[in-house]
Amino acid sequence: MSLSPSRRPGIRAAMFVDFDNVYTGLLALDPAAAKRFAEDPKHWTDALSAGGTAENSRRFLVRNCYLNPVVYSKYRAYWTRAGFRVIDCPSLTQQGKSSTDINLVLDSMDALSGSVGIEEFFIASADADFTSLIQRFRAADRMTTVIAAGPVAFAYREMADSVVESHDFIAILNQSAAEPIRAVSTNGTAPVSGPRAPQGRPLSPAVKDVTALIRSAAGPVVGAMVAHRALAADPSLKADWGGHGKFGTWVAQLGKGIEYSPARGGWVWDAKRFSSADLPQDTEPEPGIEEQVARVTDVPSLSTAQFRQMFIALEKRLREHPVNRNELAKQVRDDCVSAGQPVSRAAVNFVIQGLGYAHFELTDTSTAAQLATAWTHNVEELCRVALMEFDDDERRALRRWASGGFLES
Repeated sequence: MSLSPSRRPGIRAAMFVDFDNVYTGLLALDPAAAKRFAEDPKHWTDALSAGGTAENSRRFLVRNCYLNPVVYSKYRAYWTRAGFRVIDCPSLTQQGKSSTDINLVLDSMDALSGSVGIEEFFIASADADFTSLIQRFRAADRMTTVIAAGPVAFAYREMADSVVESHDFIAILNQSAAEPIRAVSTNGTAPVSGPRAPQGRPLSPAVKDVTALIRSAAGPVVGAMVAHRALAADPSLKADWGGHGKFGTWVAQLGKGIEYSPARGGWVWDAKRFSSADLPQDTEPEPGIEEQVARVTDVPSLSTAQFRQMFIALEKRLREHPVNRNELAKQVRDDCVSAGQPVSRAAVNFVIQGLGYAHFELTDTSTAAQLATAWTHNVEELCRVALMEFDDDERRALRRWASGGFLES
């Protein structure tokens, strides 16, 4: 089948994510990265889409995520919001085997034979069962990229055109801003030069890049980021890290004042300026219920105190005299700023709009508590529509936050 010319610039791509496989693999390597993968898929898909120019950027015409709804349904809202089609793949056997494989393969073959002409297929899974699927893509002369979060079988790796290794993926997930992911080719090797390493091999060109990175860093650098930089400079290291077997051993033997610790996911630093005492002591804390809800529903990310002040200001302004909505939002915004709890006019408008959706009539007898209650009911409905699930404690926390403390249970 010949590919028709694209009507818009960019590589036409399809993404198929085996959620269970990638998430469990990341949990074993870096729990914080696993959390970002599950709760912010837009971040790393944007990084995959970027290509520097319009011609080599990717357009994901298909975005499918396959997950076990019994175990991971709480993440569904994050993926649907990021533009993914989420396919439920519950366990169908007593052994707990889900239907992900067959669903993913069927959808992939539909995309392959479709009229759009997908040029690049992404399979996010380290499951070597997909080797035959990759072979089919290659036979149809399509590019294939595997995103792996765990050990990858040799045949599976070699069949793909490119592999985004675990450390590459973790490095992107742990960055605060999305950057283009350039997959490490399974066939490419970088030229080596310079003095010989103790094992009789040429000194990797990655040594220079990694040393420069550590020397200029403002503090200890997460190991995954260093590994990503090393492989970008010398893809051949991925085989056995220059004879050292693994990244930690390779970076630890560099010397020249570069120190490595496997603690908390692995860190590298310049011993002339830093020590192990400069490593972060705690992992990233779990986000509060307010952060989760704001991320999924567009509810303003305000504090409990800010919501409370907004409802108090609304009550005050409504009692004075009726005004149009735009003027009311401006006055409430100004009152909150004067009270030391600044909020944006857009946030006030969002709340007023939510009160309308909750069928709450704004009158001169409306109290702050009534306003808070109606608004909280609207927030709960937004969460329900977004398929967000909460236990009793989380629900109480949601009501306390959204109501500005007027509702305690």
